[in-house]
Amino acid sequence: MSAHANGTSANGRSAKAKQPNIVYFHVDNLGLGELGCFGGGILRGADTKNIDAFAAESLKLSHFVVEPQCTPTRSALMTGRYPIRSGNHTIALGGNDGGIVAWERTIGDILSEAGYSTACYGKWHIGAEDGRWPTDHGFDEWYGPARTYDECLWPDDPWYDGDRDGYSYMFDGTKADGVRTTDEQLTVALKGQVDAEYDRRAHRFMEQAVADDKPFYLYHNHSLMHFPMEVREEFRGKSSNGDWGDCLLMLDHDFQSILDKIDELGIADNTIVVFVGDNGPEDHLAGRGTAGFFDGSYFSSAEGGIRTPALIRWPGYVQPRESNEMVHVTDMFTTLVRLAGCEVPTDREIDGIDQREFFFGAEESGREGCMVWLNEELHAVKWWQFKVSFKRQQHFHDPEIPLGFARIINLLEDPKEREAVNQTFVRWWVMQHARRIIRDFEESTEREQLIPAGAPIDFVPERTEAVLV
Repeated sequence: MSAHANGTSANGRSAKAKQPNIVYFHVDNLGLGELGCFGGGILRGADTKNIDAFAAESLKLSHFVVEPQCTPTRSALMTGRYPIRSGNHTIALGGNDGGIVAWERTIGDILSEAGYSTACYGKWHIGAEDGRWPTDHGFDEWYGPARTYDECLWPDDPWYDGDRDGYSYMFDGTKADGVRTTDEQLTVALKGQVDAEYDRRAHRFMEQAVADDKPFYLYHNHSLMHFPMEVREEFRGKSSNGDWGDCLLMLDHDFQSILDKIDELGIADNTIVVFVGDNGPEDHLAGRGTAGFFDGSYFSSAEGGIRTPALIRWPGYVQPRESNEMVHVTDMFTTLVRLAGCEVPTDREIDGIDQREFFFGAEESGREGCMVWLNEELHAVKWWQFKVSFKRQQHFHDPEIPLGFARIINLLEDPKEREAVNQTFVRWWVMQHARRIIRDFEESTEREQLIPAGAPIDFVPERTEAVLV
């Protein structure tokens, strides 16, 4: 049933409706070909029956575009801005690599100010120092690693010396008391157990918010499908695809655990649940995933590196169906902020567009295209089903190949992006649309300075206009 059929206003909320709870279940390195509802599941050795059942109740997006790496995607989600704007266009690898500056406004900031209880569990990865933690950007509490999970493999390296090279620990903290380093070193064993702890904390957080009669925003970052593929004992040997398949079953179980708690609390009808990946699949053989219908991996601008599963459920509001309309990760910022009854900041460049009408049943998303950056280089521009590529890199470990002439691919004809020359038609007319998207972005950088990577925490970009029109 669409929102309008349910007697709601154009923005999907009745005048008397409570602010909806929001659960954003973020999956690490999830290829488009892993889940049963996207063509994987038993073909990958693991029946993802719980997620598949959720998909039947949800808006299933087949054209959800993210960034090729986790840091850029997470910054885009949190701020509604291309990561090239915030200086988070490449992964933070260790030490103080910058992150979002204090000037940025996150979903956490906005919803917290609107009276939401807010929690972040798992990987944040857009700042690893005081002033840049989740609790510095609107979240009441956080528990997770400072950066990412492959740091648990450091001790396995015979050349590694923790006293010299540093140890990686889990962090815990609240907005009131600040963030502290725990005594839990991030090891392979801990990586296999940490999602159960995220689940426990998420249950407690939702229970408390309901008891306090407060809307909540749960930003739940699952560790899978990030390597190493370490599985809890109760799932070991349960799939037909070794540890990798066992981990996929564990992911399916853990997501259902969140849904079960929502049902137990009696809040399903007023809770928006979003299940999405942060980028394409692993390329390391230790945990290699698949992009399914497309080709590519994370750390690549191929379609498989920037498309990931996306499922959105809000009973009575979001119309369950499948759509190949384009939605960009920055749109999630704008749309969720508006669904919560809040305003999107007008004093900065925001790239996300409001997708409420599309979520509620409109046929078109209103997004015609987006830009695809890999690190600080523009690799491609997407426009409808076309992709104009200026550089080619299909997988993480492939060399980057500059293209003498831009490649114009119709993804409906050539989803694997294999044909460099042998096109059905000569489509240079598409270039005018790609150039327009690029020109619009370049004009925005004249209005507002790009924040450089590694910018100090108090950096404020210069603007030629005080307020956006």
